[in-house]
Amino acid sequence: MELHRGRLIDHVQLVVRDLAASRNFYEAVFKALDIPIGGTADTYFWADEFFVSTADSKAASGQLTGRHHLAFQAKDRATVDAFHKAGLAHGGRDNGAPGERPYHPGYYAAFLLDPDGNNIEAVYHGEAKRSAASVKVEF
Repeated sequence: MELHRGRLIDHVQLVVRDLAASRNFYEAVFKALDIPIGGTADTYFWADEFFVSTADSKAASGQLTGRHHLAFQAKDRATVDAFHKAGLAHGGRDNGAPGERPYHPGYYAAFLLDPDGNNIEAVYHGEAKRSAASVKVEF
């Protein structure tokens, strides 16, 4: 078993109304971002540090999460574009087409609303040198 840390954030759990609709959306956008789904079960699925579950899952305590804004890193502008296209084709709604934003020079992003209305972003911060793609933890 291996985990990768540092590509996204430490961890987030979204509790959703329709797990199948969410799985359809997130599998498509994560494929565009080159992030594999890590596992699935009847009440949840996960990718790296990102968990999506039903209210029936043990960790959810029967409650849906509210609206969130999550931004995932993209390796280039083409990946942001692919994220947006894949999300629209798999149940997402446009919340900002791919393009430069005024946050800092080179900030290129796209925004989608997932099936539960969460604002999901893919962002490329421009040319930069990374020390590693992620931190790999092996057991």
